[in-house]
Formats: sequence, C-alpha cells, structure tokens
Amino acid sequence: MLASGHGPLMAIGFLGALIGLERAVALRRSWGYLSPLLAAVGTLLWVLGFSAGPIVALASSAVLIGLYLVAARQQFSWHIAVMGLGAICLGIGMWLWAARTTFSQVTPWWGAFLVLTIAGERLELARLQKLSGKILLLFLLSLAILAIGLVLTLVSLDLGVRVLSVGMLVVALWLLRYDIARRTVYQTGLVRFIAICLLSGYFWLGVAGALGLFWGGVTAGTYYDALWHALFVGFVFSMIFGHAPSIFPALLRVRIPFSASFYIPLALLHLSLILRVLGDLALWQIGRQWGGLLNAIAILFFFANAARTAISHRRPHPQ
Repeated sequence: MLASGHGPLMAIGFLGALIGLERAVALRRSWGYLSPLLAAVGTLLWVLGFSAGPIVALASSAVLIGLYLVAARQQFSWHIAVMGLGAICLGIGMWLWAARTTFSQVTPWWGAFLVLTIAGERLELARLQKLSGKILLLFLLSLAILAIGLVLTLVSLDLGVRVLSVGMLVVALWLLRYDIARRTVYQTGLVRFIAICLLSGYFWLGVAGALGLFWGGVTAGTYYDALWHALFVGFVFSMIFGHAPSIFPALLRVRIPFSASFYIPLALLHLSLILRVLGDLALWQIGRQWGGLLNAIAILFFFANAARTAISHRRPHPQ
C-alpha cells in the first residue's frame, strides 16, 4: 500500500494537510484545523486499509472550502477566488477517490488543486507590480483552459489531460513572465533563494505541461511517472523549499534563518528529478530508481537541514 499509494500520502496526507493548516492559521478559525486533521486521519485510515479513509479526507476538503468562503466574505479578491477554485478541485478529486475511481483520473484534480493554490498565492503578490487588466485577463484565461481540461477528463481522459496540459503551460509561461521573482532573483540571501526556487518550479510546471500535451492521458507506466512527478516533485516541492523559511515559522512558531546550505537539497532535487524523468522517457530503469531515491533524499535533507538551522539559531518567535 505504501509503495503503490504514495500519491495520496503526499498529495493529501502531507500537502493537503499543510495547506489546510496554513489557511486555518491565517484566518484564525479554530474549526479550520479540522481540515488538516481530517486530511491526515483520512489518509492514514486508507493506508491501514479502511474504506472510510477517502470519505474522511473528503470532509477535509469541505472544511477547506469553508475557510475560503470566510476569506471571500471578509474581502473578495481574485487570488482568493483562484485558491477557492483549487479547493473545489481538491474536493472533486476526493469525491472521485471515495468513489474508487482510478488514480489516473483522480490525479489531475489533485494536481490542479496545487497549481491553483500556488498560482493564487503568486497572483496576490503580483498585485504589488500593479499588473494591467489585460495581463490579469490572460492569467484568468489560462486558468479557464485548465478548468476546461479538468472537466473533459471526466469524459475523455486523453483529451482532458492534453487540454489541462495546455493550461499548465500557459500558467507556467505567465508566471515566468510576470511573477515578481524575475526581479527579486537579482537580490541576495533568502530573497534570491526564494526567487530561484520559484523560477525553477515554474520551469517544471512547463515540463509537466509539455509532457502531458505530448503523451496525453497515460494511466500508468514511465510516461505517467514522468508527467506527474515533474508536477508534484519539480513544481510543488520547489515552491515548498522556497516558502518554508517564511511559512513554517508562522505555523510552528520557530525561526528558520537562511543558510547557503539550503541550495544543496534544492540542487539535488532538480538534478535527481532530471535523472528520473530521463530514466522514464528512455525506459532506463536504473536512472528511474536512483532518481526517485535521490528525490526522497533531497526532500528529507532539506527538512533536516532546516530543522538544524532552526535549532542552532533558536530565538523566541515574535508574537
């Protein structure tokens, strides 16, 4: 179960719970903590073989949608709407999972949840650049393509994934062109590290879009592995690496000072993912295995290194 079902473990048990926790903390709603709790418990139940696991996880997405509704009532904005749409995609994916739909049909919805959540967060920061209405319209049109692709996966997985991939490509190009990281990458220290993480993540989002456009709705095998790991590992974990020094202190009440050593797991993540994707595309089993192993080592190394820097520079977190 653990080997074949690491997708739900990472997408729901870790990433879904992490995003739910961040939203609950940001909005200061005690009931919002049910979202990460239910996501973690539901995934654990599924791993243990209980059929109720996906249903419990589905309830977590309902709580997350509720959190976004609260945020929209407080002050509506496009970035909240985009992230709320991502939560709806998560809920639909959860529903498909609970209905025992194949993972090849569930994964696009979980992937869209993460893409929309991250894109919404970046749109919020993009407001600092005072983007024109035409640029915002282009962003919304790219999301519309992505949404159309998702709906089409319910009818034709192959066609839906190809349209969805076009949407991912356009979103990646938009972010590469208009995200503030294009400017902050020329600064130093933590600001530059974050920008490099973001820009490299957008690159992997584009790679995932290109692979999906070319291979379509593959349901298993090496091409499936390359497509979705480019998204979940390359794109998503690049974002996590970049945001961890600022998000985790807010969640855990500990300070994580920036260290140049953060670049080591970031480089290892990208190099190992290149090895993994090339191994997938060339049907090179050793490359695939080593790439996957080094992916996991890079992620564990990053969090261990972040914990080390936090412990060695322990200071009271400002209230």
